[in-house]
Parts: sequence; C-alpha cells; structure tokens
Amino acid sequence: MKQIIPLSISLISALIVEVLSQISKFISYSIKDKAINIKYLFTTGGMPSSHSAFVTALSVSIGLWNGFQSDLFAISFVFSAVIVHDAFRLRGSVQAHARILNKFMSLLPEKERVQVEEMIGHSLPEIIAGVIFGGIIAGAVYVLIKLF
Repeated sequence: MKQIIPLSISLISALIVEVLSQISKFISYSIKDKAINIKYLFTTGGMPSSHSAFVTALSVSIGLWNGFQSDLFAISFVFSAVIVHDAFRLRGSVQAHARILNKFMSLLPEKERVQVEEMIGHSLPEIIAGVIFGGIIAGAVYVLIKLF
C-alpha cells in the first residue's frame, strides 16, 4: 500500500507561498510608492496573485507527494482552477466596477464621497506570475524535504 505523505506538508508549502507572495507585494509596492504601506501585506490584488500562488502551491505539493494521478491531486486541481478563474474573471470585474464607482463618487459632494478599494482583482500577468511562483516554491519545498 502506498504511503500517503501528511497533507500538513502541502499546507505548509502553500502557507509559505502565501506569506512570500504578500511580502513580495509589500516590498515592490513600497518601492513603487516610495513609502512603506502595511496595507500591501494584506491586499487582495496586485503582483503576484497570492490566490493563484497559494492554490498552485497546494496542488503542486499534493501532486508531488501523492502523485499527479491521485484523486487528491484531482480535487486540489479543480479547486485551484476555480480560485484562479475567480481571481481573474469575477474579481477582475469587481475591480473594474470599483474604478467606475470611484469616478462617479467624484461627482458627489465631498462629504458624501466614499472611496471604494480598487485593488481587488488580477490581470493575466499577475495570475501567471502567481502560478509560476507557487509551483516553483512548492517544488523547492519538496526537494528540500526530500534532501533532509
């Protein structure tokens, strides 16, 4: 009977990727803005897509540890595909709507204006960067654990 590696390793890989994705956003946007802004540690949009990186790392890790032909990988892959699609299509639409709402807000008297967060969705390059980043880090974690 094939030994199944505990999912905690896959979860740890995914969490590492999530943290590194958010830190990279924080650093790159702080450099871009020429100011440190803690909000980028928790933002949902931007480069790379931490949603895509997180679920890709989970799927790749599960595939590496349990086999890419396993039912566990299939479930994870489907879950990941839904999340990546949502990050691009649905949340991308929400982001476009937020921009439009903010333009309309400028027509209101100043005391009635509300600023809607615009950094919500992801562009295709942000999604691709997240997928690549998640896959590489999950692979690196796998190799490091196998070596030690």
